[in-house]
This record gives sequence, C-alpha cells and structure tokens, in this order.
Amino acid sequence: MHDLVIRGGLIVDGTGREGFEGDVAIDAGRISAVVPRASGAAARGREEIDARGHLVTPGFVDIHTHYDGQATWDPVLAPSSWHGVTSIVMGNCGVGFAPAAPDRHEWLIGLMEGVEDIPGTALAEGIDWTWESFPEYLDALEAMPRTVDVGTHVPHGAVRAYVMGERGAKNEAATPEDIATMARIVEEGLRAGALGFSTSRTMLHRAVDGEVVPGTYANRDELLGIGEGLARAGHGVFEMASDLNPCAEEFAWMKDLSKKTGLPVSYALLQSPLDDEGWRDQLARTEAANAEGARVTAQIALRGTGIVMNWRTSVHPFTTRASWKAIAEKPWPEQLAALKDPAFKARLLTDPVERPEIDVGALADLLFYGWTTQFPLGDDPDYEPAHEASIAALAAEQGRDPQELAYDLMMADEGRGFIYLPILNYADGHLDHVRELLHHPSTVVSLSDGGAHCGVICDAASPTFMLTHWARDRKRGQRIPLELAVKRQTADTAAMYGLHDRGRLASGLLADINVIDYARLRLNKPYIAYDLPAGGRRLLQTAEGYVATIKSGTVTFRDGKHTGAVPGRLIRGPQAAPLREAAE
Repeated sequence: MHDLVIRGGLIVDGTGREGFEGDVAIDAGRISAVVPRASGAAARGREEIDARGHLVTPGFVDIHTHYDGQATWDPVLAPSSWHGVTSIVMGNCGVGFAPAAPDRHEWLIGLMEGVEDIPGTALAEGIDWTWESFPEYLDALEAMPRTVDVGTHVPHGAVRAYVMGERGAKNEAATPEDIATMARIVEEGLRAGALGFSTSRTMLHRAVDGEVVPGTYANRDELLGIGEGLARAGHGVFEMASDLNPCAEEFAWMKDLSKKTGLPVSYALLQSPLDDEGWRDQLARTEAANAEGARVTAQIALRGTGIVMNWRTSVHPFTTRASWKAIAEKPWPEQLAALKDPAFKARLLTDPVERPEIDVGALADLLFYGWTTQFPLGDDPDYEPAHEASIAALAAEQGRDPQELAYDLMMADEGRGFIYLPILNYADGHLDHVRELLHHPSTVVSLSDGGAHCGVICDAASPTFMLTHWARDRKRGQRIPLELAVKRQTADTAAMYGLHDRGRLASGLLADINVIDYARLRLNKPYIAYDLPAGGRRLLQTAEGYVATIKSGTVTFRDGKHTGAVPGRLIRGPQAAPLREAAE
C-alpha cells in the first residue's frame, strides 16, 4: 500500500509531452510510480486524492524571489506558496542579508528596502541576525521548516560591503586583493550550499539613501574574478539584473565568464518602451554567445512588468500633489474620509504635479500623466488590456477628465480600487513578443519577484497566470500548449539550477505536485494586507482552483488553505536525479 495516491487525473508531467490520464503513487516523500490509465491503476494508498477531472502537475519552481528576510521568520512564504510553488530561489539582483558584519545590519535592510520595496520596519523586527558569514546564514535558513524548499544566491551587494566597507557601498573600484577576498567568500558560500551568485547593474536599483547597489559599476576584472570563485566551487548560476549598457560590452564579459567557468550566466530581458525592439538584439547576442560555447540565458517575465496603484500603495498618480502629501501620513480612516470629501477631491485635482525627489526620468510622466497606459484592474484582473480599456480611452468615451476617472477608479469599493500600469514588456500594447520568448530555447521563466515590491506589485502569482492566461484564456493572440506552460515553470526552471530531483512527475523524484481544478482556476483581485512584522504592508493575490499542493509527499495546501504542514527544507547546492530515474 502506498503512502498517498493521486488518482485519475490528467497528468501533465513537466517534460512537455502530451498529458495523459492516470495515477501518481507516492512513498517516503518521493514519487514511486506514475501509472497511465492505459496501463492499469496504482495500488491503493493510505491516503488518496480523487483527481478525476483535474490537472496534475509538478510543483512549480520559482527561481527569482526575494524572500531573504521573510524566510527567516515565515514558514508559509505566501503568496508564492498559494500559487502552487514548491521550490523557490532567492537572493537575486545582488541583494540579500549575508555575509553581514554586525555594524552593517541597518545598511543591508536599507539596501533591500530601497531596491525591492520591502518595508524596512518589517525586516528590522523580523530578522534575528543569528549569522555573520554566508554559511551561517544557510544554517539559520535550515533551522526553520517551511511549506516550500528554499535555495539562494550569494548576493554581490552584501559581499562587496562586507569586504570593502564604505568603499564597497559607494561603488569604488575593487583592488585585486578585494576581488580575491570576494571570490573566496563566494566560493565558500557555494561550497556551503548556495545555488549561485547574483549582482545588479541597473540604475533603477537604489538603496533608501539613493545610492545604487554595490557592484553596479563593477569592472570586468571584478566580475571575472568572482566567476573564478564559482568555478572553483564547481557549480552555480551567475544571475543579474542589468541595463545592458553598453550592450556589446556587457555581452562580451558574460560570454567570456560563462566560457571560462562552464557555468550559466542569466540576465533579465524585458521589452523597453524606449526601445521596443531592443529585446531582439539582446536575444540575438545571446544566441551568438551560446553558438561560441557559452551558456547565457535570458530571464523573462510572463506579463507587463509595472506597478499596481491604489491610495495605499507606494505610489499612485497623485502621490506628489500637495493635497495628498498633507494627508499621506495620516491613518487610513482619516485619509478615506478626506478622499470622500468633494472639496478635497476638487483641490487635489487642481493641484500641480510636483516632480519626485529622486529623478526617475520618463517613469514620472507615466505615473502622473500616462492615462493611455493606465488601466482599471477589476475583480477579474486583465493583464493584457487593449487600448480601448485605458483610462484615457474610457474618459474620452465618457466625456470626462482622465485624472478624475483615475481618482474615482481608486475610490471604488471604499478606496480599494486598483489601476494597472505596465511599464516594461508592454510597448506594443499586447504580449505577442512574450509568447515568442516562451518558445525560445535560450530563455527561462523568471522575474516573479516573490516577497518583493510589496507596495506596487504581486507578480508572485505568475504561475497561476501562466496556466490561466497563456494556456487557457488569452483572447488577444495565440496561446501556448498547456504542456509547454507547465514545463516552462517546472522542469526548465529546476534544470537551470541543477535541481534534477524535481520539476517532473517521474519515479524517484521528489513528490512535489499540484492537483488543480483547471476549469475553475482563476486569479482574484489583488488586495492590501498589513501582516508583515511591525504591521508592514504588502500586496497579496489569491487564486481559486488549487485542490491540493503536495511538498515531498505531504499535503501543504487543500483548497487554497494551509494544512499546517511544513515539509520544506533548505536546498544545498545542485541535486542529482535518483539513480533509478536517471536509468530510465
């Protein structure tokens, strides 16, 4: 008798092959048999899940999150775990909390708060700082069971500040001795179990004091020197966020680093509204590098990368106006009362727009005047809206001032209305280019940013969006096969980090599985919660249709509710496939 049997579901196993009806048997936390209905049935289980009429997939593997602080206090790691994710990789974009000199705790919090919009008060209250070195941080992570498995990168920002102090924090050039020490720390972290190294090379990533992330201006010697640390450890992804400027120079060192180390280099690829075809050039350079023996991979997002706006989010179209600033620090009930006052509304709408203190360039115009690219986000969220659904178009149709319409949209449901502003990945007003990228062999699904940007996005719901929008519901263009939608966020993401013990439904692999009522699967409207330590704010988004999520053979969620089980553990380094699965 098996420990658990998932019986009679449509099995989409993560390999990309066509789905088939059958049973999945589980014993001792691993898959012991996958039995197609044509071959019979699995033996009985001590526990059984009736999956007839449902979809059965591997657990989703999300490789771009920022739960670095939250993972030290929160065993659930929502919202990612609410969306079928059973393994996460954090420490992306060069930011994290180890290594951490005792006098650098507050600075590291400010770095994460500025770059990833995670409330600093929540981090300060939630993190215990029981570590200094990166191996000690891994030990702290290992001490807490969770709903999901967690793996992490060694972050460049923390390493640079640890080795170089203020020189590193201020992005001064590293000496050969600095580089050698950083490489040694990175090697130590990887040997202790880190899955890779991450860095940031974009001007958008800044600490709360306005300084760009340490490592933003790192030269070729520093980058390749750190790469040697990865090579000595024998594994690891070199992950980065970058402006790719100048593009030719960035791809040159990425190619050389990957060829010298034999390891993958991964960068974020997003369509820019300032250069809507630039992504094609980046993809061509990726292909050229790989043709020369490199392993360069583009991280892609599944929808427009932007922000969700409401009166209580980090920004909204009226953030810099005098009337709003006068009530910005007041409790929400007082703000709501003011917003309901017609006289206050009239003053706010006539207030001039002030430029933000930090220069964000064209982004300010999109935030404060971009009515053609702002869209209502309702109870059935549309993340591929047509121009006719924009605030500008709706206002013109109704004969109204678009800024007044924006005000009223956010006032819906007692001030709980949302506006969606896709900034990157939406220059064409549709997502056809994302579909093209989903089919490309040199891309990997990424950039969900789970745990981050708490006041502006909730892209941790991306796994559900992949299945609903891309495989089932898309109306403004072609969809992708369900089997590809599953493979791209299971087998492919797992393989990127050498996690060959998961991501597929096959004998001997970890029993990380989702049972989904696919016909009922849907994303709900985002909402704002104040449930982080110190009452920290975050945007959350739930889903309907997840019948069960199983981690290492244990049911962690039933019908979207946490069972209390926490079988998740720390992932230390690449994971080999079991011998029996490899033999098959």
